[in-house]
Amino acid sequence: MCFKVVEVQQTFYQPPTPPTVARWRVQAPADFEFTLKAWQLITHESKSPTYRRLTLGWPQRKLDHCGSFKPTDEVQWAWERTRDVALGLKARVVVFQTPASFQPCATNKKNLQKFFQEADRGDFLLVWEPRGNWSDEETYEVCRESNLIHGVDPFRSAPSFGEIRYFRIHGITGYRYRFSQGDLEALREKCQGKCYCLFNNVSMWTDALAFQKLLGGCGRSPEKSSGRNGQDSLNRQR
Repeated sequence: MCFKVVEVQQTFYQPPTPPTVARWRVQAPADFEFTLKAWQLITHESKSPTYRRLTLGWPQRKLDHCGSFKPTDEVQWAWERTRDVALGLKARVVVFQTPASFQPCATNKKNLQKFFQEADRGDFLLVWEPRGNWSDEETYEVCRESNLIHGVDPFRSAPSFGEIRYFRIHGITGYRYRFSQGDLEALREKCQGKCYCLFNNVSMWTDALAFQKLLGGCGRSPEKSSGRNGQDSLNRQR
């Protein structure tokens, strides 16, 4: 097995059942690492098109209480479900990706801070990948105050805070972009210290294999390991 870590994407749309989670963990090698995206009920409001894949069957009045880290029972329940999956997979990292509509207004900042202050974090490393008009200073302050790792695409910006680097690579010009050898060499230079590196483009498998080869072939180098992104999961380098 060339890749040693995968980020599960399915948990963002609808968390898998406990038997499915247990099967994934049993079928994976003992040293294989799972990371996962937090459920969209925490980060995205119901107007997001991603809710089309939600199978809860909740009425709109209940869905209106979801997203944007709102201090509601629904958001708290969604975190508990996400946390249960993370524990079942023995995951170390949970990723919270917020949409561009989640702007740096006072209400969003307050709700985000309150959520992470009160969430049962256990020993998880929590990653926040903001989109939208968050300045470097605002992102740094949020991550510092809530002890979050700033998740970024390293070809678009540099991480502002965190004990590790967590890169989510979406393609320099879009998801159909295929990385050149020069791109991958530049990426290697950005992977300093402890670093996860996710390919999230159409050619993710090919690009991840090429990057792994650049790092020294299949398997894990001392501080980096590579992976790919699939429909239900995203692989990373570390």
